[in-house]
Amino acid sequence: MQLTQFTPEHHAFRESLKSFVQKEITPFVDEWEKKNEIDRDIWKKMGDMGYLGLIYPEQYGGLDLDFFYSLIFCEELSHCYSGGFTISALVIQYMSAPYLLKYGSEELKEKYLSKVIAGDLVSAVAITEPGAGSDVQRIKTTAIRDGDYFIVNGSKTFITNGYYGDFFVTAVKTRPELGARGISLLLIDRHAAGVTANKIEKMGWHASDTAELGFNEVRVPVSHLIGEEGQGFRYLMGGLQLERLTAAIHSMATAESAIQYTLAYIKERSAFDKQLKDIQVIRHRMSQIMAEVETVKAYVYHCCALQNEGKYAVKECSIAKLQASELAIKVVNTCLQFFGGYGFTEDYKIARLYRDVRVGNIIGGTSEIMLEILSKIFIDGVDYNRG
Repeated sequence: MQLTQFTPEHHAFRESLKSFVQKEITPFVDEWEKKNEIDRDIWKKMGDMGYLGLIYPEQYGGLDLDFFYSLIFCEELSHCYSGGFTISALVIQYMSAPYLLKYGSEELKEKYLSKVIAGDLVSAVAITEPGAGSDVQRIKTTAIRDGDYFIVNGSKTFITNGYYGDFFVTAVKTRPELGARGISLLLIDRHAAGVTANKIEKMGWHASDTAELGFNEVRVPVSHLIGEEGQGFRYLMGGLQLERLTAAIHSMATAESAIQYTLAYIKERSAFDKQLKDIQVIRHRMSQIMAEVETVKAYVYHCCALQNEGKYAVKECSIAKLQASELAIKVVNTCLQFFGGYGFTEDYKIARLYRDVRVGNIIGGTSEIMLEILSKIFIDGVDYNRG
């Protein structure tokens, strides 16, 4: 399907990006998946093309484009058959660096944000802890003021880009006694004294590095405070809608990748003297999931239009994240079945998609969290807003 808002410039951008992905990313995905590491050169190549600065102002090296370019970016990167690579890129542009743009000082923007956009630095966002996932208020990592520094102690887990990245936008408690009102955001350098990172072995997303982080008496300059002290929880809640929307786009594009990959397979393979595509049960099940993808994709596109208009759409983005991630799991599971035993081997990309897609209804808030948010809106009459 196509958005009516897509212009000739959007279509030209898609073709250019598609060509870049096919030349610079897809041929190397298998290697990155096997060694559990993405070559850093790709970030510089993407930075040189402007792909890491789509939503950022020109003064920091960005292109300051409308959100439909980001929609295309999320879709085309998701077609490379590596959820690990795609999520690493999305974390950089849409889940970590935006906090620097919105709330960081000019010093931080010049020193860090401009280098992220150029592809010279890789950013991460560090919120989740071993004892605090979706309930951000329960984080225990502290940052206590000591003159011109904060002394940080604690740990984080499931941090994408946490091992090979260069810095973290980190949720800490600068005033632990104040609960959510004591949460602040700090920029912490990956190689600062007292910072440790250990890789987490995952079921999927093998190309991306996911780490458990430790902070032991880490001295962080006060100048690395992002925004105002004590406003971190509000900042995080404001950033979640963009995170969830890009995750929804990624889920839908992954589902479409699985469908296209499966269509090519069933047109080549035969059983019972028929091509698989001519067996009625396969035809109907494929048509069913394709219809469902078209339906949910239309809603995700609607949410992209809201994002482009600057709307703070908690309800809509929660619905998009919930429906897209759950449907993508169903679609990839259905597609894998048509490969038979081959689908269970590493020789076919459907196996990787199956592993990668499963985390979609966990990241950025689980499906259960999305349902609770929607329950508060639909049943309790809660009206979420930026305040």
